[in-house]
Amino acid sequence: MNDPSGHDRQVWPPAPVPAWQDPSAARRGGDTTAPPPPVTAVAKPADPRGHWFLLAVGILLVGGALLLNGYVTNVVGETHAQPPPATDRPSPELERARRDGPVLNLTAGEPSSARLPARTVALTFDDGPDPAWTPKVLDALKRHGATATFFTVGSKVAEHPELARRIVAEGHELGNHTYAHADLATVPGWRLKLELSLTQKALAGATGLHTTLARPPYSSTPEAVTAPQWESLKALGAEGYLVVLTDLDTKDWARPGTRRIVTSSLPAGDKGAIVMMHDSGGDRRQTVEAVDLVLRELAGKGYRAVTVSRALGMPSAHRRADGVDLFAGSALNLAQRGSATITGVLSWVLLAAGVLTLARLAFFAVLAAAHAHRNRGGRRRKGRAPAWPAPPPVTVIVPAYNEEAGIQATVRSLAETDYQGELEILVVDDGSTDRTAELAAGLGYVDVRVIRQRNGGKPAALNTGIAEARHELLVMVDGDTVFEPGTIGHLVRQLADPAVGAVSGNTKVGNRRGMIGRWQHIEYVIGFNLDRRAFELLDCMATVPGAIGAFRRSALVALGGVSTDTLAEDTDLTMALCRAGWRVVYEEKALAWTEAPTSLGQLWKQRYRWCYGTMQAMWKHRRAVLERGPFGRRCLGYLGMFQVLLPLLAPVVDLMAVYSTAVGDPLPVVAVWAGFVVVQALTGWYALRLDGERASALWVLPLQQFVYRQLMYLVVIQSLATAVLGVRLRWHTVRREGTFGGPAAPAPPPLERALESH
Repeated sequence: MNDPSGHDRQVWPPAPVPAWQDPSAARRGGDTTAPPPPVTAVAKPADPRGHWFLLAVGILLVGGALLLNGYVTNVVGETHAQPPPATDRPSPELERARRDGPVLNLTAGEPSSARLPARTVALTFDDGPDPAWTPKVLDALKRHGATATFFTVGSKVAEHPELARRIVAEGHELGNHTYAHADLATVPGWRLKLELSLTQKALAGATGLHTTLARPPYSSTPEAVTAPQWESLKALGAEGYLVVLTDLDTKDWARPGTRRIVTSSLPAGDKGAIVMMHDSGGDRRQTVEAVDLVLRELAGKGYRAVTVSRALGMPSAHRRADGVDLFAGSALNLAQRGSATITGVLSWVLLAAGVLTLARLAFFAVLAAAHAHRNRGGRRRKGRAPAWPAPPPVTVIVPAYNEEAGIQATVRSLAETDYQGELEILVVDDGSTDRTAELAAGLGYVDVRVIRQRNGGKPAALNTGIAEARHELLVMVDGDTVFEPGTIGHLVRQLADPAVGAVSGNTKVGNRRGMIGRWQHIEYVIGFNLDRRAFELLDCMATVPGAIGAFRRSALVALGGVSTDTLAEDTDLTMALCRAGWRVVYEEKALAWTEAPTSLGQLWKQRYRWCYGTMQAMWKHRRAVLERGPFGRRCLGYLGMFQVLLPLLAPVVDLMAVYSTAVGDPLPVVAVWAGFVVVQALTGWYALRLDGERASALWVLPLQQFVYRQLMYLVVIQSLATAVLGVRLRWHTVRREGTFGGPAAPAPPPLERALESH
């Protein structure tokens, strides 16, 4: 941001000293023949570029976090009932496996299996660890002095490493249950290996251990193994795992009742058995209650409850992880927890942004309706609006730099106004290198005076016009803008109130035939003119646009003229007037037709300057937040929230929308998006109705969400980066197309009459 003291002005060379500050300055008059002094070439500062790389890296990191979290959450679910084995004739080894024990050694050439010895039970728990239920299961096991085997999901180990450490510390055993609870019978080979490898890394990062035990999700007893499952079991064996199925599947995931779970857990006679339960995946209250009852009954029958390895008389399934796996596992676990946190935060951000956007649209629509209703009665906030006894004299100032494409249309619309009072039109040619001055003077209007000066920037041209003005009431208009015949009268009407220091007019897009023009037309009506109705009622008008505004000369003189501190001189000036105690109002009937950019590149240049200049003005007037009156808190708070913060969060909204569509049902995302478009369309319809415009323009609104909106938030990102990095931004000139240079009228006559009816 610029130094608000003005000691480091970066936009243009210093403005010439206004006449009211320099008593020796003589009036220059209307000389149109003397060429401006030569302009010294100034090196153009480059826009910052590195932040785009940082933005891309940031988006990739956030996208990666969302993908990781989506990978996990999209496939993790409760265990479901498995279909019965296929009726096709199985292979001989599968037939043998279905008859054999639940522990399969498929690492060698010939498959082998094992069963637990008599009066030995290995309680196994799948799908954890879970912060709600795993500690309760561990507590129950501890009370009975029993140990168990936990087939853990790698992503949950990464999310709750302290539970994995507690499992190991209390003498229990860990097994591999894949990283994202994937059905290994339906995934390709690379995915199977990835699931196993990631889980091992998660275990290493949490406990420093690997495991040699594995149980595929959605598995059960050996006799329930299908042919596809058998192939996945062999793949597990090829990876060096001892596959552990079950003798007794309690189906506790279906929550059949505590008593049924207990009954399903007790082996017949004195047989040994591996019992399958679950410590995660839903409400496991029945499972926790059943563990206590099962262990009590087994103890009464002389059973021991131990881990699978101990039950089989094998060495521990745990193996020490090496340093590389420890580091990789720690990084994976950190990334998993970080991705969950980022996803949660972004979900709340998305919700907050949606609520704020909808609330803003509704609130501003209500205020706009109140503004329109009040104006229909010809009343302002306090009593009936005062009126001039006779049309007061007015000076119109037209700052112009290389405006030959449209300057004649602008001057002609001003000179041929319906205004009945004395009118002075000053065209300040700010060192143009084209025929702007010659064309303006060549029209031959007696009330038009052309002043030529060395290029000093728009504020300098405006200050020259203020110094040269003969009248107290000033109207400022850009050199690419055309007024309706009644516009000056509507503007001046509001200045009859002595408390009003400035009046914002109603800017319309004249070249709205192309898609970009239509988008800007909607933005001007909804985003600018609708907002200004609300701003007037809230006493927090942020900008009287340079295209059309009326001011009191005495108010501008008291402020020292138009400041050169920012690239948004209109916003800077408006904020200064509000801080000085002047009211700034909006006159919707004061119509001005402006030429909008016709390409994305030209639009980028214009909005980049606007956005950056607005940030400069916000920084310059930041102390207004602490001052008395509503302006600072309302205006700067609104701009900070809706012009800076929410646009910065817009990429998050898009990213979350893509993420939600990719990992879940896309219908809710489409429904929410459609709902927002409908709300915007309703607001737009009302705004267009207030402005006397056709609602048919709204057909481009859905398309606006896919190009125009992204361009606008990228502009905010670029502007903020420019400000933070301290880059000196130059004035971006937009190429003029001469929209109003032809003989056709710039606007259909019925428009103003349509506004009169509202």
